[in-house]
Amino acid sequence: MDSSKVSISIKGLQKSYGTHHVLKGIDLEVESGSIIGYIGPNGAGKSTTIKILCGITSDFEGQVTVNGIDLRSNPLEVKRQIGYIPEKAALYATLTPMEYLEFVGQLYGLNRDTIADKSLRLLELFDMKGVAYNRMDTFSKGMQQKVLIISGLINNPKILFLDEPLSGLDANSVIIVKEMLLQLAREGKTIFYSSHLMDVVEKISNRIVLIDKGVVVADGSFESLNQGRGESLEKLFAELTGEKGLTDRAEKIVQAFE
Repeated sequence: MDSSKVSISIKGLQKSYGTHHVLKGIDLEVESGSIIGYIGPNGAGKSTTIKILCGITSDFEGQVTVNGIDLRSNPLEVKRQIGYIPEKAALYATLTPMEYLEFVGQLYGLNRDTIADKSLRLLELFDMKGVAYNRMDTFSKGMQQKVLIISGLINNPKILFLDEPLSGLDANSVIIVKEMLLQLAREGKTIFYSSHLMDVVEKISNRIVLIDKGVVVADGSFESLNQGRGESLEKLFAELTGEKGLTDRAEKIVQAFE
């Protein structure tokens, strides 16, 4: 891969919590303008990887560069250039969306007029303008998630990290987010997307990285991983992570209630 096009470089990434080794040596290069579907079973190390790449978790082994910036030596500069959309986060529910987005925007050094303009336009696009000045303690999970998504976009990031970003969203909002990610990638932005929704990952990702037990077990386009077998990503996921006989297991669960 042309080094000038590499937006994320990971070499020998390891992370342990006590004696529990979560990441055991991840090597990965991500090209600008690509959508990476980063998938794996629960506990595989997906969220840990993303938290490291976003500078949230600083205690790790290995080398990570983001847009050519060494994450360990200059985490603040990395954070200025990225957006992060988690599955859930502390939204300070007594704030309104406008107040929360102003807070996030100022962390990125944006001026208040720019923040207010962007916030209102994005809230309107997500059908949230009518509650822009309402306190978020009354919001549903989906409404809160929309605010999180907007906060991850407010600084027009070069790289966007998403960890289960569609949690709680209605069907129309899911479509909007999927189309938005495709358009951002076409503009040259890098999308690093982690989700358990295999159908979404399959449809939007031009490269899929599957990790299991802290190591990469598959890396490539869906077509190359599928190798003409006509399988869905969901079935490939089960096969590659050793989870066979899932239909039989489901049948036994049902039988347990008989």
